[in-house]
Amino acid sequence: MNLFALLQKRAAAGKPVRVGLIGAGKFGTMFLAQARRLNGLHLYGVADLAPERAKASLGRAGWLPEQIGAGSFAEALKSGATHVTDSAEALIKADGMEVVIDATGSPAAGIRHALMACAHGRHIVMVNVEADALAGPLLAQQAEQAGIVYSLAYGDQPALIAEMVDWARATGFDVIAAGKGTKYLPVYHAATPQTVWQHYGFTDEQVANGDFNAQMFNSFLDGTKSGIEMAAVANACDLTPAPDGLAFPPCGVDDLPMVMRPAVAGGHLHHKGQVEVISSLERDGRPVFRDLRWGVYVAFEAPNDYVKRCFAEYGLRTDDSGRYSAMYKPYHLIGLELSISVLSAALRGEPTGCPRGFRGDVVATAKRDLAAGEKLDGEGGYTVWGKLMPAADSLRLGGLPIGLAHNVTLRQPVKAGRPVRWSDVAYDATDDAIAFRRRMEQAFMPPDPAGKEAARAAE
Repeated sequence: MNLFALLQKRAAAGKPVRVGLIGAGKFGTMFLAQARRLNGLHLYGVADLAPERAKASLGRAGWLPEQIGAGSFAEALKSGATHVTDSAEALIKADGMEVVIDATGSPAAGIRHALMACAHGRHIVMVNVEADALAGPLLAQQAEQAGIVYSLAYGDQPALIAEMVDWARATGFDVIAAGKGTKYLPVYHAATPQTVWQHYGFTDEQVANGDFNAQMFNSFLDGTKSGIEMAAVANACDLTPAPDGLAFPPCGVDDLPMVMRPAVAGGHLHHKGQVEVISSLERDGRPVFRDLRWGVYVAFEAPNDYVKRCFAEYGLRTDDSGRYSAMYKPYHLIGLELSISVLSAALRGEPTGCPRGFRGDVVATAKRDLAAGEKLDGEGGYTVWGKLMPAADSLRLGGLPIGLAHNVTLRQPVKAGRPVRWSDVAYDATDDAIAFRRRMEQAFMPPDPAGKEAARAAE
């Protein structure tokens, strides 16, 4: 509750929080729009493979020409201006840098930048949830050993969910479920970049006139992005997915206490302590009443009859037993809220969500029958989507993570709806991202009494 006061103290002392942004896309530009308003925060530098694009993003976000493009980091340090570069490494190494934001969206780049941040003592805010889902548990361990903060990005759903889970537990409630809303129908799992716009209702003219990336939008639609985000939540909050992954039950905010309770109590959950995404569409395509498409929630349980009576006295919406209730936040503001993570890391030394274990994983799953020799095209593509599963099951199966299912060739066919395994593809074991992920798998590999059964189930 005192981040702004702490920031004001830094400003008064003439010691601004120095921040570097890697990746000046939509999320990063939204952060830039608000960062310029924070006295006590110095946007020390922006790194992007296309520096002119980064300068254009700064301009769109309201930065004046004289604030952009100082000749060097040394000059930017003296003047308070922002240096623009194409080198993420130079940004991370810059003297006086405190917090680095990775907003690239590339899992391999995210791993590389996080390890550089560890090496140079910079806190890292991982907007790049793809990297976090792929390797966050081991990156967080590395960061802790390096004495820096590794943090999920406030404004994105996983960090907001982690905040709500922490609120529930810090007030003494057991968390029954936590997650977010999205637009979902089962048919979306087979969506491709060619069919994605018909599901969104965009016309050809709208697509032609807009800045739309079909593969990125398709990852939102086909369930991959939801799986990635819920893996991040599971790993940060000591929650687990259901054995069959996300079910996406239709649910509005008023029905959260009824739907987000265990099946044995009349709800839709496999177990207590689960991550789940709710759909803003009924299965027949009708809109859900008071949906939570843009928001997040946490469901919790009254521990005794006294608290149950308190729920009733203070007007909480509950299930018919009066024991289960929920809190929700209807919106998330993406990069506009990101400074909360930056300031929490710099001023408090605390993350806004951080992996504490490896409990959820996202495995590449065939969208159609795939033949030997086909090349996978990764998140949001034509060949695979990312299915959430318990990490222990993924590890025993030898599942190929969706974050590494790009530009690898199948050695053998995979049937539609089946997971792709490491053994199904040809891959370069010396690739840095692959090697780091394989190292994490070894570090978190569970005992193997059920390994043979899991492998047989995938056949």
